Amino acid sequence: MASVTLDQATRRYSGADRPAVDRFDLTVGDGEFVVLVGPSGCGKTTSLRMIAGLETVDSGRILIGTRDVTDADPKDRDVAMVFQNYALYPHMSVAQNMGFALKIAGIAKSEIRERVLDAARLLDLEPYLDRKPKDLSGGQRQRVAMGRAIVRRPQVFLMDEPLSNLDAKLRVQTRNQIAGLQRRLGITTVYVTHDQVEAMTMGDRVAVLRDGVLQQCAVPRELYRSPVNMFVAEFIGSPAMNLVTLPVVDHSVALGDWSIPVPREITGTTSELVIGIRPEHLDVGGTGVEMQIDVVEELGADAYLYGRIAGPDNTFGQPIVVRADGQDPPSRGSRVRVHPQPGHLHFFGVDGHRLL
Repeated sequence: MASVTLDQATRRYSGADRPAVDRFDLTVGDGEFVVLVGPSGCGKTTSLRMIAGLETVDSGRILIGTRDVTDADPKDRDVAMVFQNYALYPHMSVAQNMGFALKIAGIAKSEIRERVLDAARLLDLEPYLDRKPKDLSGGQRQRVAMGRAIVRRPQVFLMDEPLSNLDAKLRVQTRNQIAGLQRRLGITTVYVTHDQVEAMTMGDRVAVLRDGVLQQCAVPRELYRSPVNMFVAEFIGSPAMNLVTLPVVDHSVALGDWSIPVPREITGTTSELVIGIRPEHLDVGGTGVEMQIDVVEELGADAYLYGRIAGPDNTFGQPIVVRADGQDPPSRGSRVRVHPQPGHLHFFGVDGHRLL
């Protein structure tokens, strides 16, 4: 196995006003599972293709282990890629699809058969080895694509949104299988997704990208608890963190009739702050700021209240989302008071960077 390093890796497309990937620095440890996540167009798939050798690196380097592979052909990088559309040959059986790369490489038939059977047992594909892809479900096709990567015994797995074609229930089941399989095999893996829930539940670490620039790379818990800027704060967590821009007056800010003390190390640096608080860290009832509920989203155990909070002139404008008990949530159109749980406020500057 081997580590993967992107050292100031940059990719520019002609005619574009900014790089698709801009000075990307990241090291994926030997055996680590790292997820690249971000909105469409953020550069995550381009980064993956740069590692695979399918995209040119305009500046910077790509290393696999200690070997500089920046200019190496894809076939010489010892990586295996699982694509979004699985890329299976429709005229071949499952066994033939899984063993095709080994056949091209000139591996003996007996070894190909042994490797394919080993991977099929690992992926519960033994009953389907003689079937064609058209006779398989989406989840089974995805496992065949995984099997084709496994039989090559590469140093690195690269996965480009492999679950995007599956329905919601199968996505949950399959992502658990992939994460468990990676841990059993111990193969260094770089995984791309736009789904932050998928990223948070699968990755040892998660790298958040925006406009080709790495925003933060950390373990999921740290991304959630200590986002470095407002983009990460909004992107990680569902529903997104509530963010409100407020003036600082006498070492505090006021959200409706709710006064929030501001730590002294912050108040001397700015006249405005962005206060962040997650929906699950707001409690309903008692004292606090008044909220008018516009929509109630009931999810069984929990309910999410979407509404607006009262401003200084007693009009309701600032949107807010609050998680409530799903057993007996307030009704749409009603007004409630909400207040934060102690120790769960986030402070950002108006430039978007975290202050505290």
